[in-house]
Amino acid sequence: MSIYKFPDGFKWGSATSAHQIEGNNHNDWSEWESSPERIAQLKKEGKTPSDFISGRACDSYNRYEEDFDIAKKLNQNIHRFSIEWSRIEPEEGKFDFEAIKHYQRLVKVLRDRGMEPMVTLWHFTNPIWFAEKGGFLNKKSPEYFTRYAKYVVDNLKDEVGLWITFNEALTVYAGYTNLTAIWPSRGRGILNFLRMRRNISKAHVLAYREVKKIYDVSSNSSQSFLTSHNVMVGITENNVYVPDTKNFWTILVRRMYKRFRNFYFFKENTPHYDFIGLNYYHISRKPFFGENKKLVSKQEFMKEMNWEIYPEGIYHVLKDLSKFKKPIFITENGIADGADLQREKFIKDHLRWIWQAIQDGVDVRGYLYWSLLDNFEWHLGFKPRFGLVEIDYATLERKIRPSAYEYAKICRENELKVESLY
Repeated sequence: MSIYKFPDGFKWGSATSAHQIEGNNHNDWSEWESSPERIAQLKKEGKTPSDFISGRACDSYNRYEEDFDIAKKLNQNIHRFSIEWSRIEPEEGKFDFEAIKHYQRLVKVLRDRGMEPMVTLWHFTNPIWFAEKGGFLNKKSPEYFTRYAKYVVDNLKDEVGLWITFNEALTVYAGYTNLTAIWPSRGRGILNFLRMRRNISKAHVLAYREVKKIYDVSSNSSQSFLTSHNVMVGITENNVYVPDTKNFWTILVRRMYKRFRNFYFFKENTPHYDFIGLNYYHISRKPFFGENKKLVSKQEFMKEMNWEIYPEGIYHVLKDLSKFKKPIFITENGIADGADLQREKFIKDHLRWIWQAIQDGVDVRGYLYWSLLDNFEWHLGFKPRFGLVEIDYATLERKIRPSAYEYAKICRENELKVESLY
């Protein structure tokens, strides 16, 4: 038996996002889901359109207490969720106080159950009015986003100390909306891709500064235990592992790819973030990297996503990110596995390599599995099953999977026990 002890105070939890679990959101994505063009495309592909419309999703907007009771039962001490911008600001410049009160109650429920809230301000979806202005292609988008961020933070500041401005905005969203255009798009092309990256980077910096100001002011005028010194504002990106090669030119291309894809947001926004959120799922084998399958043999596949699983990759990605000298949270790491045959091994294999990164000096503060619940997986609909908790979408019944109980033991004991090294 091998035992891998994690640092005292290490955070254990899971993550969700608003559009994927709340249900009945009205934003640019929900409009796209049911558009005639989208439905026609799905029918052309032989798919059932209703499987790709989020609808009530998991109905977590109404059932969040039940969901957090489950997270507590699973010994989790942190939970990451996102705020739905379209609920907070359904019309330009007009904020919905009832919506922010909902999220205030949600945060209180988390705190009452002994869980630290980690709040993501933006997770892929936009208000209709913002999308109609061009979304993050609009040069004023950083100002719009910052206005929204200030409102949310000002109303949740007394209970939230961990903020994420953007989730996978540059590594996933900008590419899927402007390069491949398989997500709701306002214009395909490399120039739009670059413009969006620039505007989102600017939006992050503006929001970061304003959030810090809010806590500076509040610490001088109230008894809040949170100040700008102990509040952390971070960025979350999805980084893939690219295997090494032995060819000079492919090594050069690989390094350029990592710099442009994995490191851009962190380099562009230094020093305006306090921690890095890492989402890691799989290895990347791009043809232009040259032959590398001899160096890293083919691994298991996540069949529901067709992703190649490579747990050791998270160690190398963490080591790469350590050069930015910021604390790191694993904000997403998970497997779509409806049969629950691979999930326990997936979690343990990745934690083994995260533990090794910590031993080698990487400042990793926590691990949040994706996801607490099965959810609406964007353009892939409801088929992928990432949840520690299975959702029956017909009845909305929650059922804890066996692998979740195994993860719960790790969370409780703050250590990983395995029969042999992976």
